[in-house]
Amino acid sequence: MTTTYKVHWANVAEKDLIGIVEFIAEGNLTNARDVFEKIKKKSSSLCQFPERGRIVPDLKDHGIILYRELIVDPWRIIYRVSAKKVYVLSVLDARQNVEDILLKRLIE
Repeated sequence: MTTTYKVHWANVAEKDLIGIVEFIAEGNLTNARDVFEKIKKKSSSLCQFPERGRIVPDLKDHGIILYRELIVDPWRIIYRVSAKKVYVLSVLDARQNVEDILLKRLIE
């Protein structure tokens, strides 16, 4: 029997996702909907096996190993597992300087 975790979205992660979807929707509403559903489906699947995501390499290089990620190319779903909960913290475009974005958010 597998343990079920509850997936929670941080406000900043929700804003990230909304920004992604709105940007894509300017050019293609159908594609925006598809991207939204892929990201939500992938993050929802964390309720079963949250440890399957890799440790975020950009942070691991700085000794920070609490955060994991799943990829929905080209986006990275950054999350943390604590007790029986998964916290989705960011959804970032991998084509950006993700290390700087994450370190800035962790400091703030």
